[in-house]
Amino acid sequence: MTGIRDKAAWRAEILARRAALTPEVREREAAALAERIAALPWPDATWVCAYVPVGSEPGSIAMLDALRATGARVLLPVTGEPGPLSWAEYLGPERLRRGRFGLREPDGEPIADALGLAEVIIIPALAVDRRGSRLGRGAGYYDRSLGTSRADARLVAVVRDDEVVGNLPEEPHDHRMGWALTPFGGLRELGE
Repeated sequence: MTGIRDKAAWRAEILARRAALTPEVREREAAALAERIAALPWPDATWVCAYVPVGSEPGSIAMLDALRATGARVLLPVTGEPGPLSWAEYLGPERLRRGRFGLREPDGEPIADALGLAEVIIIPALAVDRRGSRLGRGAGYYDRSLGTSRADARLVAVVRDDEVVGNLPEEPHDHRMGWALTPFGGLRELGE
């Protein structure tokens, strides 16, 4: 995948490649991501926003448990009407409930100004380019939400190793990521 194409074409190609992955590959990637997340170089982060992987997204609940084991308070998105996401604290897999779009969400109350608290925000992506442009699923939840994050928050896109690409289409409302986290390549700083 090289060159600039429209976002729909990128999404279709990446989702098709993800659908072709075997359960064994997904399990190896999920285990590797849990190890990588536990070793992030920001031990001072007391508030971390993350997500529960669904469908073909890389990772697993083990990522969240690894974050909690570092002492961080982990916040997960709670979906509502289109607009900025709300966030509630992850207190273990037994405290997750089914949410909108088949997502798993914390059962607790949303935390006010969660993105303003978070030093690290771990974000699902279909791809990210070397400049930090992130390709999401297209609903815009993260782009509408990230405007309320701390100016110094570390934005980390989680993708598979081959989903860090040369150049993605970018729109004015897109928020750039500072890092990419991949199962086997680890944490990589992005930016021109």
